[in-house]
Amino acid sequence: MVSAGERRRMGERLHAFTQVFDPPLGTGHGPTFAIKDLIDVAGVPTGGGGVVPLDAAPKDHAVAVQRLLDAGYLAVGKTHTVELAFGGWGTNRSVGAPWNPWDGAVHRAPGGSSSGSAVAVASGLCDVALGTDTGGSIRIPAAACGVVGLKPGRGLVSTRGVHDLAPSLDTLGPLARSVADAARVLELISGPDGGGAVRPRFDAAAALAMDVRGWKVAVLPMEAMPATDPQVAELYQAAVGALAVLGVEIETARTPRPFADYFIPNGWLMAAEGWRVRGPHIAANGEFMDRWVVKRFEAGRSVTDAELARALARRAADQREFQDWMAPYGALISPTLPIPAPPIEDVDETASPFSAMTRAGNYLDLPAASVPMGLTDGGLPAGLQIMGRMADEASVVALAAAYEAVSGWNGRRPDLSAF
Repeated sequence: MVSAGERRRMGERLHAFTQVFDPPLGTGHGPTFAIKDLIDVAGVPTGGGGVVPLDAAPKDHAVAVQRLLDAGYLAVGKTHTVELAFGGWGTNRSVGAPWNPWDGAVHRAPGGSSSGSAVAVASGLCDVALGTDTGGSIRIPAAACGVVGLKPGRGLVSTRGVHDLAPSLDTLGPLARSVADAARVLELISGPDGGGAVRPRFDAAAALAMDVRGWKVAVLPMEAMPATDPQVAELYQAAVGALAVLGVEIETARTPRPFADYFIPNGWLMAAEGWRVRGPHIAANGEFMDRWVVKRFEAGRSVTDAELARALARRAADQREFQDWMAPYGALISPTLPIPAPPIEDVDETASPFSAMTRAGNYLDLPAASVPMGLTDGGLPAGLQIMGRMADEASVVALAAAYEAVSGWNGRRPDLSAF
């Protein structure tokens, strides 16, 4: 196990942690986990990525945190996030952005919003981490940092003790260095909570034991996706080929609507619901906040209740349409990110290429995983996104594990000598 001193030293260099627990929280001897600073730990401020905390002293652990502690996992710290979780690049002008560990010379985008959780896992500072995903915030940093990210569908994992961004879109899930580790965490944190989590506990062993030979999966053609870096496209084609060798039937298919038709309304809902949740916090503390985050929230300030109701009804119709289309397929495959991680100084906060392929998963309420699929010539990770049918986390895990087993990228870590 990494010592608390080493975790603190490397965590500070990489800006992964808001706080390192010394000693770790918990009485077990199991794996170590880190917690996105949007998720409550009793007695520890929940900063939410800002200067002014969302809760200075939570009374209770979030349900997911408590379940991992009860299972013998050890909590080693809270991790940095994009402020109020509203951003996909991983930038944070209020308290600083984590450093993508795959480049020790250039500060590159770690992906957001669960940026610190991905950096901590990729750097070996913890075994697994908890993140939240409203438009890709688990899968994006997982892909950018070369780890596994698993976003469940809604109703499987309790969000009690998790501070909302957009309540109809928010999900909680794990980041890990292997699909098996992520699946086991998903099992432990899943199941009914007497509230919003109403689905049965996830069975990780059953999912990991599934044979994917003969399954049919849909693969997006390159022209149906946003402009994709040539090396990412090459890695994607190789990953699709690896699935075919496994006996998976590959069918090139186009979704009922272009992905932008799911991207745009997801962002609109994030702003509309987000302003309703965080408007008072922004009104009180906006002068201390990242101005780009404030702008995103303010885009939802004028949305009326009637407009929001119509948008949610349209979303339900889009979900039904997509489920009908997905029925023959075990999953939909695409790159997680169309581009590798750019330098932080080159990030364009008015554009969202990192979430171009991920937001559909939240809008349509689909489980999805990002699995490492290799490195570009510049040594930067790329991720394969596996998006499943509604409430079918098992197929996502099965396909992710099958691909991981033949990909050659399982568990690779960045060279941290430059840090």
